[in-house]
Amino acid sequence: MKRIAFLSVLITLAIQPLAAHEGHDHGDEKAALPNLGNTPQRLADGVVFLPKAAQRQMGILTQPAATAEVARVVELAGQVVMDPLRGGRVQAMLAGRIEAGPKGLPRLGSRVNKGEVLARVVPSSGQIERADLAAQLAELQSARQLAQKRLARLRELADSVPGKDIEAAESELASLQGRVAAVSHGVSGSDALVAPVSGVIAAVNAVLGQVVDAGELVFEIVDPDALQVEALAYEALAAEEVQGAALAVGERSVALDFLGASRRLREQALPLRFGKRGQAVGLMLPLGQPVKIQVKLRSTAKGLPIAQRALVRSAANVAMVWVKTSAERFTPKPVRHQPLDGAQVLVTDGLADGDRVVVDGATLINQIR
Repeated sequence: MKRIAFLSVLITLAIQPLAAHEGHDHGDEKAALPNLGNTPQRLADGVVFLPKAAQRQMGILTQPAATAEVARVVELAGQVVMDPLRGGRVQAMLAGRIEAGPKGLPRLGSRVNKGEVLARVVPSSGQIERADLAAQLAELQSARQLAQKRLARLRELADSVPGKDIEAAESELASLQGRVAAVSHGVSGSDALVAPVSGVIAAVNAVLGQVVDAGELVFEIVDPDALQVEALAYEALAAEEVQGAALAVGERSVALDFLGASRRLREQALPLRFGKRGQAVGLMLPLGQPVKIQVKLRSTAKGLPIAQRALVRSAANVAMVWVKTSAERFTPKPVRHQPLDGAQVLVTDGLADGDRVVVDGATLINQIR
């Protein structure tokens, strides 16, 4: 019986598969990947699993990174300013009350032509001053009537009256007429506010009946085809090193020409002026709009240009990008970067040539938990 039991145990061990000891691998089994299903999720190591269907729904687009040598760029803060040659301001020359011009008060955004009367200012004066002007006007009008009658009599007696007397009478009448016109304008006249340039009304600082002081700004006019930005450089920056600049307006990058630099510091900063001429570029941003521009220098820098929208922030507020490492896996990579232009940045560390960087939908991937 013992022999039969021993043989049955040997037969049982022979027909069972052999198992490897702990720490050994016979190589017969393949490592099985976990079944993640079709739900986007972030794995324990930070990698995001994103099925193909979800990628198409989220509009994920990638672009390979490639090393390039580009012009060095510094980012400066600035603001949109008026072109001094193509813009203008309309100010009141004297204190008074605002009245409408021939076409009424211009509206914001309306176009005006050079020399067009935008409004009128009726001078303000006290009752005593107006009474004195009215009395002076009455005296001048009476003296003008007497001068007209005297000139008429002298002309009737032209054969017996010296010519110099007639000329003196004519001169006196002309002088009185000019004085009457001047005093009449002071009593009931108004000062016309005329457009100094052709363009678009950018600001209206008055309404009908408003009382303004002398020198007060009433209208601002800008050229719709001219854009200028003034930036302040707080670091030492030679004007000879500046080539141009780029300004980001939404998804669009606008190239700006370097117009010049001031020879005097303003609040310990060097003012730099940039501009561009083009169809309706002056209407892209309002006057006084604070902006950030990327100033291109003559020196160069080496790195990997990528789209600005590819940059996201991690939970630790570190700049990073998402790199597609396989068909459905995206890996976060912290990067160091510097500005390049309004639409791109230059990555100097954290990426390698050929990495497929997510340029569209990076923020959506960053939200997956």
